[in-house]
Amino acid sequence: MTPVLDLRNATVARGSAVVLADASLVARPGEVVGVVGANGAGKTTLLRAALGLAHLKVGSSLLSGRDVAAMSDAERAALAAYLPQERRVGWNLPAWRVASLGAFSRPPREAEALARAALVRVGLAGLQDRGVLDMSGGERGRALLARLLAARAPLVVADEPAAGLDPDAQLLALELFREEAERGASVVLTLHDLGLAARACDRIVVLLAGRVVADGPPADALSPDVLAAAFGLDGGLRETELGPMLAVRRRRLH
Repeated sequence: MTPVLDLRNATVARGSAVVLADASLVARPGEVVGVVGANGAGKTTLLRAALGLAHLKVGSSLLSGRDVAAMSDAERAALAAYLPQERRVGWNLPAWRVASLGAFSRPPREAEALARAALVRVGLAGLQDRGVLDMSGGERGRALLARLLAARAPLVVADEPAAGLDPDAQLLALELFREEAERGASVVLTLHDLGLAARACDRIVVLLAGRVVADGPPADALSPDVLAAAFGLDGGLRETELGPMLAVRRRRLH
């Protein structure tokens, strides 16, 4: 199956500092891929490199088989919907208008319909006409998630989509990403919560100091050895009736 996203051997530098080194990331239709790592490991840079938003010193990125570097902004946006970690909103627009920006390339009535449907999916059915700056931080996060979903893009990329959400909303968001994969999209998420990543993702990519040190099913990518090397944690995944759970503690140095 042809990958929707195919980032190969990517190196990104800021001045003389290499922040991403020979990193690869592949996402196929119907797959939820988690990207994890400690703070500063390069997760956001990896996403930005894949989407053509960070200059590649070495390597390439293909979206649906096309070189992202040769695409216009509109072409890239039609293939990849992106929720950045920064949740800034400049204008107090109604939630449905903010969500409709995800479907910017559609006719206005269709964009509005997609936006309103997405707001229902994220649990904001009764707040569709409220200004996003009049919402709580969690509600605003849901409105921006609706914008992402309204795009109906082949590739869905979200940087820390669970940040700022209460536990119920976090689980809802991950269920919605699974639904996106079930419609045939490729989904790529960065997550700080390793337990959520293990439950939500088909495959996990682990970064350490800008390098990919593991890429595989959760049980392999979050093995005791990887947890120790990448996060300084002792422990591992435990299977429960609710799914995989992470049982860890800070690694004790002797």
